[in-house]
Amino acid sequence: MKFPGRHVTGLALTAALALAAPAMPRAADADHRAEWAKLHILVVPWSQSSNAFFEAVVNGAKDAAAQQGVDVNIQFGEEDQSREKTILETAVANKVDAIAVNIADDNAYKDIMCKAMSLGIPVVTFNIDDSRHGAPGSSCRMAFMGQNFIAAGYVLGKRMIAEHHLKKGDKVFTPVEAPQATYAVQRHEGVQKALDEIGATSEILGTGNDHAQALNLMTQYLLGHPDTAAVIGLGQTPTSQAVQAIKDAGLKIPAGGFDVSREILDDIAAGRLTATVDQQPYSQGFYSVTQLALYLKYGLYPSDMDTGGFGLVDKTNYKAAVKWAGPVR
Repeated sequence: MKFPGRHVTGLALTAALALAAPAMPRAADADHRAEWAKLHILVVPWSQSSNAFFEAVVNGAKDAAAQQGVDVNIQFGEEDQSREKTILETAVANKVDAIAVNIADDNAYKDIMCKAMSLGIPVVTFNIDDSRHGAPGSSCRMAFMGQNFIAAGYVLGKRMIAEHHLKKGDKVFTPVEAPQATYAVQRHEGVQKALDEIGATSEILGTGNDHAQALNLMTQYLLGHPDTAAVIGLGQTPTSQAVQAIKDAGLKIPAGGFDVSREILDDIAAGRLTATVDQQPYSQGFYSVTQLALYLKYGLYPSDMDTGGFGLVDKTNYKAAVKWAGPVR
């Protein structure tokens, strides 16, 4: 589904195609700065506002808005479908100019996203997309900025198998904040695909985002399952607590996981954590707002972006992430 860009003039389009450094204001841009400052882009992460992972997403969105000269409004869904749906419905009723939304459920926001698109309000998704996108009945959006969770999970699973000689019959513990969320289901699918190839199994446990709670739940699981061969955290919270949970349970087994934080990088540097998947959240926020701004200003259609690819952060390359862990990585 494609809509003509709004606030587009021939002069602005010409300026967009000029071979000038994008960070430097062009003469034609100066004529439109006041107009573009009135463009309002809503960014809605599904998670709790206290979730440290989204610090980088928010920073990226704000930096993009400043660079593009548009206004950005960040509102967290707080992991509450009713709250997030109300935020989106209010934005559409108030005729917001564009929406970037993080969806953890395939069906919860489909109708309001499609309504927005039908009214000419461009929508992109970031961090988590509709798992069925492209299939009949899937959510309406123009592009997705985020990682291919299944492929990334498979790469991580293969790495853990190869480095730690996991074998047929082994049981792998795969804790995650929200087991029913799309990201959790897809990451687990990728990890399990790798485990299936050797005849190993896995078990999911929901931890929530609170680190103390996650540590306790993971430790109790490991105490009750001392035959666990490895831990693969499917999110930042369980990955950050995996090493301590293993220690508290009195086990000596390997761990790996998803996402980057200072705690996770410290464990990698010390050799306590094998590797983590970096999905580069700053890029998700930055390019969501940038692409929506370019569409509103010049009519340039947003494109899908696989942030982070399938690269792993491990002891060979973790230093590149240390300086910016939190605000960017």
